[in-house]
Amino acid sequence: QLQLVESGGGLVQPGGSLTLSCTASRFDLDHYTIGWFRQAPGKEREGVSSISGVGDRTFYADSVKDRFTISRDNLKKQISLHMNTLKAEDTGVYYCAASVLLIGGVGDPNEYSYWGQGTQVTVSS
Repeated sequence: QLQLVESGGGLVQPGGSLTLSCTASRFDLDHYTIGWFRQAPGKEREGVSSISGVGDRTFYADSVKDRFTISRDNLKKQISLHMNTLKAEDTGVYYCAASVLLIGGVGDPNEYSYWGQGTQVTVSS
């Protein structure tokens, strides 16, 4: 069973930066595509970014492209989401998720089998 734990959320002003981390419980992390999703109050969960098992392919939603960067260190069992130039519309609960599928994009939530508990990101002045 793969367990994921997110950290790094918080309150940040518009235009600021934040880095989220997702720590996994297993060392065979290269077998999993990892995705970041977010959910704002009253809205559906949406895909933000994903990274392939060995980190050679990354994908981003149009809304975060050129502002967010996903990376992973499988030896440390950690995946990071670096978020720059944050906007109010980036507010939400951010989740990391893992999939055994080779996903050619950010993917849909139903393509991911393992989920963390989420971390709150609030962008507000």
